[in-house]
Amino acid sequence: MVQHPARLAMVGLGAAALVISGALPAQAGGGHGHHHGHKHHEKITTVAELSGPRGVDSIAPGKTLVTQDNGDLSLVVERGRHRDARVIRLSGLPESAGFSNAVSSSHGRTYVLTGAGEGAGSATLYRLMGDDLTPVADIGAYQVTDPDPNDLEDFPEDSNPYGVVALRDGTVLVADAAANELLRVWPDGTIRTVARVKPRTVAVPDGLPATDPEGNPLPPAGTQIPSEAVTTSVTVGSDGYWYVGELRGFPATPGTSQIWRIRPGTLDATCDPEAPDQGDCTRYADGLTSIVDLSADRHGHIYATSLSKMSWLAMELEVPGSEVGAIIELSHGGQQSREIAEDKVILPGGTDVASNGDLYLTGPIFGPGALMKIR
Repeated sequence: MVQHPARLAMVGLGAAALVISGALPAQAGGGHGHHHGHKHHEKITTVAELSGPRGVDSIAPGKTLVTQDNGDLSLVVERGRHRDARVIRLSGLPESAGFSNAVSSSHGRTYVLTGAGEGAGSATLYRLMGDDLTPVADIGAYQVTDPDPNDLEDFPEDSNPYGVVALRDGTVLVADAAANELLRVWPDGTIRTVARVKPRTVAVPDGLPATDPEGNPLPPAGTQIPSEAVTTSVTVGSDGYWYVGELRGFPATPGTSQIWRIRPGTLDATCDPEAPDQGDCTRYADGLTSIVDLSADRHGHIYATSLSKMSWLAMELEVPGSEVGAIIELSHGGQQSREIAEDKVILPGGTDVASNGDLYLTGPIFGPGALMKIR
């Protein structure tokens, strides 16, 4: 069977996008580490206009770190209801490194993460030191020595760091979408694998064309095929556990993205969809779609950000309505969920919860976008 790229170049999730003609039918589907407050979130207001905003981290009420598609790391400072927020550029990445998909700060230490790319500085964890972003760890180089044992695409050394959360002890968690694993990075650059997420067998959705761009036949709808997890996101819950979210690789079947719960301090665990309740990595939630970010509040809620409720593949195929994403609030051990600001979230980049309970959101991720607040 022909294997298909699980990553998306267009959203910084990998080297090659699957570009095919045709359309998927409309289907609904259901980082940061701050343990903050909780409110019922419905109204969206624009805080500041940005360019292709991605990563977001609330460091204090009214003060939010954001990354943009021009490589900038900025601090957005709100100045009251009747004054525009101030956007302060803190630093920027070298052009060769691309842009940062994620940012996280803890105890005055701020980190940004670059994704896959051919230029120097890509697939790297950086720390803000004064006005400069200083490399801490080369994630791409590490993955060459730590190939994915469950790779489906004949590229087990692939790396595309996408999610980051700074821990209180000075270490940093990194979700690598291409390697399908969670990493832990120490201040001296040491990297260890926390957990690897195995592929999942999913049913091919309706509406795919008969062949891929090279003319290779694609499996018909309903065919069961293995699909990589594509681990895009990580957060720390109010219980102290580490949570990891999946995008889901080709065929991007809606409702097949999972969230995993990992015991703090774990190394070399396996997250197995066939045995989701065993070991140090267990399944927290299922039935989600195209997760690109996770955040948490102090009351035990996990917020899963979906790039598109139809799936990333539907978005890539430009299916009408596929630009509508979602923020799903999960509680009670992942057994209860509700959508926040239903149908108002467009191609989101990320979310984070402030200490006063306000939920911050970035998007759309392409072209003109904004930092927004949901309260």
